[in-house]
Amino acid sequence: MRQWLEEVERKYGLASLTRRSRQLVVASFILLLIMMIYRGLLIQGDAGFNWRPVVAFVLPLVLFLPSVLGKRPRGHAWLAFVSLLYFMQGVMVATLPEQHIRGMLEAGVSLALFAGCMGYARFRSRLLRERASAG
Repeated sequence: MRQWLEEVERKYGLASLTRRSRQLVVASFILLLIMMIYRGLLIQGDAGFNWRPVVAFVLPLVLFLPSVLGKRPRGHAWLAFVSLLYFMQGVMVATLPEQHIRGMLEAGVSLALFAGCMGYARFRSRLLRERASAG
């Protein structure tokens, strides 16, 4: 795996891979955030507005917003681990009757977030290391 990643880095360049993985992170982060807001609102039903379910689903993502905006590789690595919780939740929701599409979509988006975060953490840290040793 490591050898394959190093081949990909040589072929496409660290700057290009960093930019692509960043785009994947931002797109999947926003999409997962929207899905969690929707899910929190969906749980409420007809009982009236209650902000607690929305906060419970959205808070773990919002805590990583400074790392995503600040482009910090270590924060992205931790966000990758948190995204696995959303993946497990999506797989669990996919087993419920009449909710399998929403669950699989949630699992897919969180898996994309995981892959993007791990890629960004690797490529960005290697790029920063490369620039530090050159300059």
